[in-house]
Amino acid sequence: MKDIAAMARVSTSTVSLVINHRDKGRVNPKIAARVWKVANKLGYHPNAMASSLRSGHTHAIAFISDQVATTPYAGEIIHGAEDAARQLGYMMFIIDADGERDISDDIARTLSWGVDGYIYAKFANQYINVPPTLHGQQVVVVNAEERTFIHPRIEPDEFTIGYDATMRLIDAGCRRIAYIGCDEPAIAQIGRFKGYRQALRDSGLPFEKQLANRVSHGRAALEAVCKLLDDMHPDGVFTFNDARAVYVYDYAFQHGLTIGKDLSVIGVDNHEVICDTTVPALTSVELPHYEMGFWGACKVISMIEGADPIEQERVTPSYNAASMPPLDADGPTRIHCAIVEKESIVGGPRTRDDSEPAQTAGSDANPSSSASADAHDAPSVDKSLHRRSQAAQRR
Repeated sequence: MKDIAAMARVSTSTVSLVINHRDKGRVNPKIAARVWKVANKLGYHPNAMASSLRSGHTHAIAFISDQVATTPYAGEIIHGAEDAARQLGYMMFIIDADGERDISDDIARTLSWGVDGYIYAKFANQYINVPPTLHGQQVVVVNAEERTFIHPRIEPDEFTIGYDATMRLIDAGCRRIAYIGCDEPAIAQIGRFKGYRQALRDSGLPFEKQLANRVSHGRAALEAVCKLLDDMHPDGVFTFNDARAVYVYDYAFQHGLTIGKDLSVIGVDNHEVICDTTVPALTSVELPHYEMGFWGACKVISMIEGADPIEQERVTPSYNAASMPPLDADGPTRIHCAIVEKESIVGGPRTRDDSEPAQTAGSDANPSSSASADAHDAPSVDKSLHRRSQAAQRR
């Protein structure tokens, strides 16, 4: 510790407080960050067993997920949580809750190890029941909802996704906007459809039931989308996700239409394989999986340490495409999602010369962040749309 103290220009007692996570309210956060930087540079590794005996904490959290670990992009929830946990001096265990497998023994094992807290995550925003064995523990829910609010949670702002996507089409001149939804009663489906309808209402456009359809996948879905487009002739289409946007592209190809000229399309997910291989490239709303995981780890560690919230100086996201919500918000936390501009909307992608631009991505965009390598510096969301969606939601 003496070497760390000398290089960081602090006392050994200050180093001890920081290394043993007893610096809250006693050491300036900037000084603590400097101590950790020096400690990492010198390769210092505190004795975890001794530290846990002194503090009553193991500095370990568990991440419980279903298909998050194997689903493209949703795996970024793990990446974000790991980033935050590592920077805050915590180890993270992963428990695979895929399918109907009983994970009660796994949870019991982590409890016997003295794990300090849990992140309970889902690959798609859905209703969940946190296992009863975790009641009384420090738990944060990520990308999911409990039917009865028990634990802090973060999820995409589904209403705003639908509102912003529809307003983007309206701003491009579309007046007959179709919605291709999901045929399941998912949280995302309900929220995005409400946002779509509110955007139409706020713009003085009528909602036509025939312009909205909910489809599954495969040939039946393609036929349903083609029938809607044949019958209703929309000039813009908002799809529940990028996969359903492919049906619109298929229809356009069959009928000699050019996406981005004859018809505007916007999806959700910013799925690399779809968005960067469709011609023209698909404009899409990106789900901020990394940011949700990062926030979830920061939140649960705040709860463990009694720090409300974690000092910003202690953590730095690898990238931050979506604005990080505050940790001390009461109730459920919803994170705003960025529109990744490409070429599927009439008029082309918005640029920085446009008023209140949305983020623009090139073909070499990072597949797991909301677009380009300079996402730290560029505006990541269309703020004018965000303000309008917030006002609409209050109504």
